[in-house]
Amino acid sequence: MNEYKDIATPSRTKEILKKHGFSFKKSLGQNFLTEPNILRKIAEAGDLSKEDGVIEIGPGIGALTEHLARHAGKVLAFEIDQRLIPVLEDTLSPYDNITVVNEDILKADVVAEAKKVFDEEQPIKVVANLPYYITTPIMMHLLMSPLDITTMVVMMQKEVADRMTAKPSTKAYGSLSIAVQFYMEAKLAFIVPKTAFVPQPNVDSAIIKLEKRETPIVDVIDETFFFELTRASFTQRRKTLWNNLTSHFGKDDQTKQWLEKSLEESDIDPKRRGETLSIAEFGKLSNVLITNKNRYNE
Repeated sequence: MNEYKDIATPSRTKEILKKHGFSFKKSLGQNFLTEPNILRKIAEAGDLSKEDGVIEIGPGIGALTEHLARHAGKVLAFEIDQRLIPVLEDTLSPYDNITVVNEDILKADVVAEAKKVFDEEQPIKVVANLPYYITTPIMMHLLMSPLDITTMVVMMQKEVADRMTAKPSTKAYGSLSIAVQFYMEAKLAFIVPKTAFVPQPNVDSAIIKLEKRETPIVDVIDETFFFELTRASFTQRRKTLWNNLTSHFGKDDQTKQWLEKSLEESDIDPKRRGETLSIAEFGKLSNVLITNKNRYNE
């Protein structure tokens, strides 16, 4: 299908926007890529084949969508902006393997939509240029989804990408790093300069590649509690683990005894900061806290 003109050249993008009288909505974080080579690299990072089903979020005018359609079996794209639906019908008319759903990905029944489009055993990948203002909620929504997503290749603000791929004892490491790395192996694929977009954002972007682990990185008794614990440990980064945990769980004698004993059994110094703990240490502490909960909170 390479005989079609790429959507993502500055002149073609301008032409499409002019034809449809489209104006950017700042509230939707709309920045369109105008570099076909970068789009090709994104699609390549997904290692797509005709066996794959791909979910895209925020297709815009279809610049990345057409590259996904050329390499994957089927593409399911979620676009929140109704004004872009006729634009996509026009720009993507050469392709018969794309389904566009005019819904907010955070409110859509993604599982039901995927069932309609993909075959039962089809591997599902997510490849998307995420809207910056809701990158984290979208990522968490997909990670917690019952959909079996094997790979994610997503573009986001470089700062958020750094946080998702961060290691312990670094400035960027936090509860988001842990939530992402709990389920997926995350690595930075490449940087995208702000000059590659229309309109130009204020910051550079990064592509990260996430591959699903066969099992979560640590074995925890209660995932919900584990994530509550990690979020609580980073409430105030400069505070000690002890201060953050007592602020979150309570300062009464019973709770303090529960926390103190559990930290001791986990070999974790309460004076440490949350950012120094590895995911394995958080996993161990979470399990000990759960095991001790009934003993100290009767």
